[in-house]
Amino acid sequence: MIKVLITGSNGQLGRCLRDASEMYQEYSFTFATRKEIDFTDKGSMEEHFRSNAYDYCINCAAYTHVDQAEKEPEKAFQINAEGVKAFAEICAERNITLLHISTDYVFDGQHKEAYTEADATQPINVYGASKLKGEQYIQALCEKHFILRTSWLYSLYEHNFLNTILKHVALGTDLKITTEQTGTPTNANDLAAVLLKIIEVKSNAYGIYHFSNEGAATWYDFAKEILEVSPQLKQAKLASINHYPTFAKRPERSVMNCKKIKEAFGVEGVDWKDSLKNLVKNIN
Repeated sequence: MIKVLITGSNGQLGRCLRDASEMYQEYSFTFATRKEIDFTDKGSMEEHFRSNAYDYCINCAAYTHVDQAEKEPEKAFQINAEGVKAFAEICAERNITLLHISTDYVFDGQHKEAYTEADATQPINVYGASKLKGEQYIQALCEKHFILRTSWLYSLYEHNFLNTILKHVALGTDLKITTEQTGTPTNANDLAAVLLKIIEVKSNAYGIYHFSNEGAATWYDFAKEILEVSPQLKQAKLASINHYPTFAKRPERSVMNCKKIKEAFGVEGVDWKDSLKNLVKNIN
């Protein structure tokens, strides 16, 4: 039986993977929270692996607070870079295939075309820099790896843009959403399905891949579509603004080209609007 470890399992992607894992009864899944595997403590990681054996590890553990990372860069790098380094070393030592989640924020957002895996990285904030360093450690230390860069993740779980909009609408707050950033909203359930498909295919085409839903949107477009697909929310007041002040700089345009992962694993693209609509049906 194939044994799969999922770290950061109490986050939104980890919880989506837990849901998706129910379709893979032939696999044995272990869902580890920070209490079981602490990415700030290599000893915690090693202790877990001394008593557990795995074929694959899907690392969902990360420091994801983009603005807060500017205020505490050491913590961001400790988890997203040094913690990932230690984890990659352990996976390499034990011949475990590592699937790791990275971000579109490794790019500076100045590219007019969709970013490919071959495009130069140039993060413009601490979060992006820490995630890029983690990527580099994995590439150097763990041959059997798949790094998936994704963007604008949302789900019904945890803190994300979708749930933030729903919360503010419920409170009667007028929404003012920026148009200055363009990316691709990505349903975390779709990413979870792709991660498990990579394991199912049993490929050795290791390397960096991009995965997001299809299309491009501003945050305003995303908010507008959330209201459009939710009949009970259509009366909410929504306005666009050119600039919304944030502590960390964000890429202006971070749309990614996902051709490589489609060809390698037979992944089918899903338009971001369609994926959002399907998810909101569950809310309704």
